[in-house]
Amino acid sequence: MAKSANTPHVVIIGAGFAGLYAARRLEKRGARVTLLDQRNHHLFQPLLYQVAMAGLSAVDIAQPVRRIFRRQRKVEVLMATVVNIDAGGRKVELEDGRRLSYDSLIVATGATHSYFGNDQWARHAPGLKTLEDALEIRRKVLLAFERAEAETDPEKRRAWLTFAVIGAGPTGCELAGALAELSRHTLFKDFHHFDAREAKVLLLEGRERVLPPYPEDLSAKAQEQLETLGVEVRTNSLVTELDDQGITLKTGERIPTHTVIWAAGVAASPLGAKLAQSAAEVTGRPLQGDPPRSEGSDFVTALPVLDRAGRVRVEEDLTLPGFPEIFVVGDLMAFEQAGGEVPGVAPAAIQSGVYAANVILQRAAGKPTEPFRYRDKGSMATLGRKSAVATLGKLRLSGITAWLTWLGVHIVFLIGFRNRIVVIFEWARAYFTYQRSARLILHEPSPYSESSDTPESEPPLDP
Repeated sequence: MAKSANTPHVVIIGAGFAGLYAARRLEKRGARVTLLDQRNHHLFQPLLYQVAMAGLSAVDIAQPVRRIFRRQRKVEVLMATVVNIDAGGRKVELEDGRRLSYDSLIVATGATHSYFGNDQWARHAPGLKTLEDALEIRRKVLLAFERAEAETDPEKRRAWLTFAVIGAGPTGCELAGALAELSRHTLFKDFHHFDAREAKVLLLEGRERVLPPYPEDLSAKAQEQLETLGVEVRTNSLVTELDDQGITLKTGERIPTHTVIWAAGVAASPLGAKLAQSAAEVTGRPLQGDPPRSEGSDFVTALPVLDRAGRVRVEEDLTLPGFPEIFVVGDLMAFEQAGGEVPGVAPAAIQSGVYAANVILQRAAGKPTEPFRYRDKGSMATLGRKSAVATLGKLRLSGITAWLTWLGVHIVFLIGFRNRIVVIFEWARAYFTYQRSARLILHEPSPYSESSDTPESEPPLDP
């Protein structure tokens, strides 16, 4: 079919929640879409911690992007790494040298780990953003138990059986709770020379409470549930040193451990800085600075600058200032409205991706557009078996009610019928048997750093 004058060609960078939902909306309305991602799969990140804790296999929470769009002839899927964006020339530059032109561009490359200037910690404390990260964490955790079985020195064994999770946001709480359940309910009969229930799971948070974005009463309930599961929660505990032998707190306390998981900070994708640099070269505007707040409006008038986390400040229609054809969405955007900053969570990514697609379509049809407004439908975090906290509007839930709500919501949003069925089966199996089906140590440490976009050699995924 020939391209009509009002049918835009939209390039989308990133096949996460924002990019995937944007592509779906555009395709349904007849737009021509090129979807780029450096990996070939869409990942359901909210369940990534369960891959890390051996509860699910990698294939249970991921779908090949080509399979998702296999019947959509107007969506071209390319596995490619974007190295630069020519904002003035409306072109995307790929690692292999190709340059793709666009009428509209949606940048949805998400976030990566932030070690607050201590990037050398990444070698000893992996974060959790990709399947490779999850498999590496699973390898380290299961290998620690194996090392403990072979160790005869009580002090050295104790170090192998000490697990530290740094950061008590939703990811940190989920990891800590799952770790405690893994040692106390799944592995405790598997070893002959020690009791896996002796494992110490530490959850370290630099601020005064766990789940800081949540209401204080839910934070208190979350900590109580974690401690019931066997997690030792330490708030106001800043880590100042970290190596392969342990961690040191600001108080001077040294904690011997060989297994540390990082869940304390995130930084925007490096592509955000490249986009801002390209825009600055065209407009002559600065890359750094604080944007002024417009009077009588809940919107922060944005300049083409990056915030402290490297996110791109956007206009009220989620476009790069001065470039109405470039949208920045999901975790890469910095956007404020009445009530505060839009959080980097899956619902915000979905809403922003769909909004950007709608604006592109409305413009092509000559229709007016409305500013983006994020609708907060609530937050939830699971802590373990029958343990969770959730806010749904004015409703606050904890315990088994929140846990059942969490289960239902995640099944609904999981991509792929097969994945939904498998995950339901695995959850039911784990609930009644306390067993986890993905307890395989598959590969040696990956030869790439946490800051790398692509590993030098792809580690094998679960069979």
